[in-house]
Amino acid sequence: MEFAHKSVLLNETIEALSIRPNGSYLDGTLGGAGHSYEIVKHLSNEGHLYGTDQDGDAIVAASKRMEAFADRTTIIRTNYENAVKELQRIGVNGVDGILLDLGVSSYQLDNEERGFSYHNNAKLDMRMDTRQTLTAQEIVNTYSEMELFHMIRDYGEDKFAKNIAKHIVRARNEHEITTTFELNDVIKAAIPAKMRMEGGHPSKRTFQAIRIECNRELEVLSDSLEQMIDFLNPGGRFAIITFQSLEDRIVKNAFRKAENPCTCPPEFPICVCHKLPKGRCVSRKPILPSEEELKDNSRSKSAKLRVFEKKIEE
Repeated sequence: MEFAHKSVLLNETIEALSIRPNGSYLDGTLGGAGHSYEIVKHLSNEGHLYGTDQDGDAIVAASKRMEAFADRTTIIRTNYENAVKELQRIGVNGVDGILLDLGVSSYQLDNEERGFSYHNNAKLDMRMDTRQTLTAQEIVNTYSEMELFHMIRDYGEDKFAKNIAKHIVRARNEHEITTTFELNDVIKAAIPAKMRMEGGHPSKRTFQAIRIECNRELEVLSDSLEQMIDFLNPGGRFAIITFQSLEDRIVKNAFRKAENPCTCPPEFPICVCHKLPKGRCVSRKPILPSEEELKDNSRSKSAKLRVFEKKIEE
């Protein structure tokens, strides 16, 4: 199966990065290299693109797609939380732009073996990095009822989280839940029939919660933003595409904190904490997909692009 993925907000992202032909850029979520391919086309022979991804299939697909630009491309298999450390290890001390596209790729969703989708019957897996040991199956079958409840409530924002957790524990006491469709049936039974008619597939929120937990998605995002902002060269830009409210909130708050880090009480006449702004949010509101893109790619409907620009030293 080909690692195909329609790059969401592609033109908007390229414009937001304000690419310098001789600059260096990091695509922390390389995927099938849709965004990276466009970035590298804007680079001269002096420019360079660094791409990281934890998914082995993505690394293979991206390497193949970027063959024509191999001289100005470096691809590393790692989670983006390690990207800054990996680049420093090879002697890179800053970049002119960073991109994170936090969406699950179409390949990952559509590849039945990966167990991400509630539309395909497959083993409960959901690992973005197949080298890790924790799987969705282990989470579903070993987490306590309280842990499952908190996970589904906090990461899935599902109002039936308590009942879903209870049904999962009851079902697994009879036999281990090993497939996506088995889990679908359990979730369906936990949600009142009338409510199942609203808000899309009944498993959507629980699957999202399990995927986030399995891959530590919010933890990785929270832990990476400050170091990535610090890794930007003066005037460099950081573009992040999110697909759900939890991610967007983390990004928005991190960018605002970087723009206004002062912790002094508002009544203080002058700043005494001496925490200086690292840059500015390029736009107050997120950039959203165009009507044309929404028609062409339904998976773009929840996408939001936020952009931060590093301060130019005075």
